[in-house]
Amino acid sequence: MAKQMRLIKKYPNRRLYDTQSSTYITLADVKELVVKQEEFQVVDAKSGEDLTRSILLQIILEEENAGQPLFTHDALTQLIRSYSSTMQGLMGNYLEKNIQAFMDMQRNFQEQSRQMFGEGGKPNPDAWAQMMSAQAPAMQNMMNAYLEQSRQVLAQMQSQFQNQARSMFSGFPFPGFPGAPPGDKPNDK
Repeated sequence: MAKQMRLIKKYPNRRLYDTQSSTYITLADVKELVVKQEEFQVVDAKSGEDLTRSILLQIILEEENAGQPLFTHDALTQLIRSYSSTMQGLMGNYLEKNIQAFMDMQRNFQEQSRQMFGEGGKPNPDAWAQMMSAQAPAMQNMMNAYLEQSRQVLAQMQSQFQNQARSMFSGFPFPGFPGAPPGDKPNDK
């Protein structure tokens, strides 16, 4: 039987009500649901509007203000600039794919750690020796794979941007531009 998505209602007094546990919860509780990878949706109790994204953004804001920020000043300003750029749609896709690649890399590392330490938390001597001898190349390979994937996504974005530019400007008589009328190219004069 498929697990039903957890529903959280947000009331005008800014309180969050978890319909599964029939209790009021805090943003910290919602963060815990995210960490535990539980599926949930936050809706406005009156209108039914989906507020999940805004709640997740509030959690990110609290995390950024609480300790060591994840985003630098420069990263935040570039992110804001991307909202007014033609690259906005591509930027979201790029960030999502890179975060997924990073999460995959982290999951692989955690699995290797489980194999090395086992379920009891005590190191397996053979696995420890094997990991120590393979650690540097394995980390290098994981980072190279991550960087290569990032490079490919960026190249895809660049190609999509160039194709968009070509289609947008192909009707204009720019000298040397593909699709320009004959006689407008520099070599035709």
